[in-house]
Amino acid sequence: MAGAFFTLAIPYFIMLHSHHTVEAAQSFCPFKMATGFPCPGCGITKSFIFLYTGDLIKSFSFHLFGPLAFLACIATLIVLPLELITGREFFQSVLFSRRVAFSLAIGLGVYHLMRVIHFVYANSIDEILRQSIWK
Repeated sequence: MAGAFFTLAIPYFIMLHSHHTVEAAQSFCPFKMATGFPCPGCGITKSFIFLYTGDLIKSFSFHLFGPLAFLACIATLIVLPLELITGREFFQSVLFSRRVAFSLAIGLGVYHLMRVIHFVYANSIDEILRQSIWK
């Protein structure tokens, strides 16, 4: 529950303090800072920030899985306390399903591959290096 809470809280506080500069801000992703290329999760924080501001289109543009991750965090914060209070397990068959896990992994992998291909075609080597710490 703490992980879901902080996953939702950190983008909210970033939105409160730097909403106008977040779109062009340097990524804090260690992989992107080291290589200049986005990792599979790059953009989810910005996606959450734009969900908080109500801009669903921009949220999807930063990461297709951002709104899905947002809903998963909200569901976690609702379902886990209910499970603790009632002593019942509600979604265990879905949460621990290999089919769901493989489907999400394949979907994220395909999405990331498309993002990297688009990123390489849209940016020169110099632009990619400028997005890393090796400027």
